[in-house]
Amino acid sequence: MHLLHSESGYQMKILLKVRWLLLVFLLAAFASCVTSTNTSSTNLPDQKKTELGLYLTATEAYDLLQKDSQNILFVDVRTREEVISGRPQLADDAYNNIPYFLKQETPDKKPKLIVNHNFIPDLEALLAEKGLDKQSTVILICRQGNRSAKATNALAKEGYKKVYHVTDGANGWKNSDLPWTEPSEEQIQL
Repeated sequence: MHLLHSESGYQMKILLKVRWLLLVFLLAAFASCVTSTNTSSTNLPDQKKTELGLYLTATEAYDLLQKDSQNILFVDVRTREEVISGRPQLADDAYNNIPYFLKQETPDKKPKLIVNHNFIPDLEALLAEKGLDKQSTVILICRQGNRSAKATNALAKEGYKKVYHVTDGANGWKNSDLPWTEPSEEQIQL
């Protein structure tokens, strides 16, 4: 009888250890899921953080556009010269380019970047063309996520609430092997 009681206690200890290990494993798995996302603002350098705090990776932006491109305005804020060298490949009506900065020559012939004062009016025209408004989802992308953050903040100041910016930019798009094209200058939409 004493032996049976001893075996039962041993089995109970094993069962408790298995439960404990299972709990630790589940907690570790949950923690890795919570912290693994690239779109967490705690993982971003300050120049990529925005007032709205809405972030997407290139892969997340692509997936969202695949699901609902008709109700989303996607805007590449890189310069025309950058876009000519390659851009995300989306349905023709889903891709738009409105540079947030424009190159301006200075008297000493050195190019200087200035804010495109037509950025917001041009974006609003595209929204209207798609039957969208300020309350609609807008996704901005640049080369690596810095300019799109600035453009997002400019839109936030104008009352936009659902502006996401792609934190890893066009570089992340290419590095994630998402569809990419190298258009001719005539193919770039104004």
